Amino acid sequence: MGIAARLESSVERFLAAPVRKMLIDGKWVEAASGKTFDTLNPATGEVLARVAEGDAEDVDRAVRAARRAFDGGPWRRMRPAERERLLLRIADLIEAHAEELAELETLDNGKTLADSRSVDVPSAAATFRYYAGWVNKLTGDTNPSDEAFFNFTLREPVGVCGQIIPWNFPLLLAAWKLAPALACGNTCVLKPAEQTPLTALRLGELLEEAGVPAGVVNIVPGFGPTAGAALVRHPMVDKIAFTGSTEVGKEIQRESAATLKRVSLELGGKSPNIVFADADVEAAVEGALVGVFFNQGQVCCAGTRLFVERKLHDEFAERLAKTAAGMKQGSGLDPETRIGPLVSQEQLERVTGYLEIGKREGARVLTGGERNTAKGLERGYFVKPTVFTGVRNDMRIAREEIFGPVVAVIPFKDEDDAVLQGNDTLYGLAAGVWTRDIGRAHRVARAIRAGTVWVNCYNVFDPASPFGGYKESGYGRELGRYALDLYTQVKSVWLRV
Repeated sequence: MGIAARLESSVERFLAAPVRKMLIDGKWVEAASGKTFDTLNPATGEVLARVAEGDAEDVDRAVRAARRAFDGGPWRRMRPAERERLLLRIADLIEAHAEELAELETLDNGKTLADSRSVDVPSAAATFRYYAGWVNKLTGDTNPSDEAFFNFTLREPVGVCGQIIPWNFPLLLAAWKLAPALACGNTCVLKPAEQTPLTALRLGELLEEAGVPAGVVNIVPGFGPTAGAALVRHPMVDKIAFTGSTEVGKEIQRESAATLKRVSLELGGKSPNIVFADADVEAAVEGALVGVFFNQGQVCCAGTRLFVERKLHDEFAERLAKTAAGMKQGSGLDPETRIGPLVSQEQLERVTGYLEIGKREGARVLTGGERNTAKGLERGYFVKPTVFTGVRNDMRIAREEIFGPVVAVIPFKDEDDAVLQGNDTLYGLAAGVWTRDIGRAHRVARAIRAGTVWVNCYNVFDPASPFGGYKESGYGRELGRYALDLYTQVKSVWLRV
């Protein structure tokens, strides 16, 4: 266990429970059906824990608990200072249990412990702390009106929020959804991804310890077609927040129409990362590596379409491939690992399938291009970091989201061509631009249709900065003050004077 040895006993105690139960109305309970499912260690394929499998009946219990807590409980009526204190307490508890949460995240997801410790866990704590600061700033307005009236607005919580989170950043994206919802006075039913439920369940224990009242946050692990679908369809749910694939996002949009729920969707991406010939090449190579291989490429905003100006293309691709080939692959618990396993057998099959598609399309593999079955890795879901060249922007590996450590390097002629090809996609979540020309940086950042554009950097986030997509990457903005709009509604009040 190496650097995680100090916390081994607490993690083992958490995993040793016969069944990790779900949180409903302040109680840890088994599924009504009695069903369970296994969550696996993607580095070894071994069972980590058995988890209660929620379905429609469990979702109904959780939603009704959230409804009671919202309609008649103390949460939305709590003094802002008290709610702020509780959110700050949650952040403190996440930090106090940082090593334990980081190890659980790495075991369940496969990401490196270094990333769990430096990104996922501290960012989750920072998100709760940021939204604690908004609790007493949710103000309304007074409006000019006829002098016979006094007109003002109130910003009120939406109500019961169903929140469905993905498996690539389980703890962090739970925080992205729970923190603003709670700050605004809502109650929540959280459905973690079935591949990675452990840190969400541990977070539930910390919420209890912080003093969050019963029913305010309910956590129901289960599968999308059962628990997730039941949450989307439930008539007592006022809002759905979803992060995941575009395909599932479209299904949620259709299903939510029957009850006219408010919906926010953060979906897939095929982000262009554009490198001009005048860029700092060393920095751009490192940025491209971070852009596509961070979290094994299982990032919705990954810069998987790497556009390089034609006169730099061959040199850049070779340097990128050489560096990628030297990245150590292994268990996320190994401190030397830079590329961990994919999250599941299903994801392994998806990514290796795209590797074969790319080869059939005529793309050239500079490095990788296959599953890694080296000694010690053969039981895990490892794919070698892969760099394709000879790629056209109309190939499937350049059009479709692969969600793995695979990058397509594509040449471009000039600035106009870079923008044209960069925007030639169904998605619009993020983009990168590498250049020393500040005027070009501004022009391209404005021209690219994406919710986030990084200039001479990639994958930089902060709770104060909004995140979300254009086009089929979804709508609504998480983080920053913009997320408050997702979890509040405005009431206009007219008073005759």
